[in-house]
Amino acid sequence: MRVLFINNNGAGWADYVDVPSLQPVHQFFEEHMPDQTPEDYLIRVNRQPVPPTYVLQENDRVTITPVKIHGGIG
Repeated sequence: MRVLFINNNGAGWADYVDVPSLQPVHQFFEEHMPDQTPEDYLIRVNRQPVPPTYVLQENDRVTITPVKIHGGIG
């Protein structure tokens, strides 16, 4: 199945990606953000925060945004 993945890390990008049926969002994060820590990101599906166990559905919109911008003030 396909979901829209919006990656706001660094320069950011968006594209449709294929994922297996019944994939939880934490597994999606591990596969698409290797070597990153989930606690450093806000993970939303269809513009809403979701628990790590949320199971992705066809045409979901997954947005991953860093909590802190490196080099930013604050």
